Amino acid sequence: MNTSRSQILNALRKSRTGIPFSESQDLPKILVPEWNLEEKIERLKNRMEAVHTEIHECTEKGFGKIFREVIKQKKITNLLYGKKTNWGNKLEAMRQRGPKTMPELIPYQQKIEECKETLFSVDAGLTQTIGAIAETGSLILKPDEQEPRLLSLVPPIHLAVLDSKRIYSTFSEAILEEGWSRPMPTNVLLISGPSKTADIEQTLVYGIHGPKQLILFLIR
Repeated sequence: MNTSRSQILNALRKSRTGIPFSESQDLPKILVPEWNLEEKIERLKNRMEAVHTEIHECTEKGFGKIFREVIKQKKITNLLYGKKTNWGNKLEAMRQRGPKTMPELIPYQQKIEECKETLFSVDAGLTQTIGAIAETGSLILKPDEQEPRLLSLVPPIHLAVLDSKRIYSTFSEAILEEGWSRPMPTNVLLISGPSKTADIEQTLVYGIHGPKQLILFLIR
């Protein structure tokens, strides 16, 4: 038995041939498209809307009005958010000024074991983004203690806020500009649309493994 095993392993070892690295110095160059801001915005919107992302453009000053309209339209009565964040502070200020037109704000402050019931029953979750990729139509999220990964994964509606000036042309440009090589981040999410899946009959269904709706507030 051992002899047979040894023969098999030896045969496998002998059959392994290393693949030498190319000695050529003519390595392919990564070409970054020279899109201006408007072109990047348009490309991002086209890519994301093609996979059912809902996009609302507004200024930072006009965010409150657009946000309240979306909340009313989607019938969002409560919202999970990161408390000690820039947009978390804005939401709190908006609710103080007009509580009747704002949803109940629920800060994400507990461990998953302690807030599981809230996490799976809340109407929506809001997160910031650190940027986006125009080429693929993807949002870039960097989860942390204030905005854990589950905040964008579990609630049925994911509300995201993006500064249009943070749209990169390509993924490689985002890696370079964000300085991810020193060192690489441990957790970055690329989100291009709501959760979707298909069965063996190719019937597409949204919201099975994540948010059923992705709503982006694009700040210009």
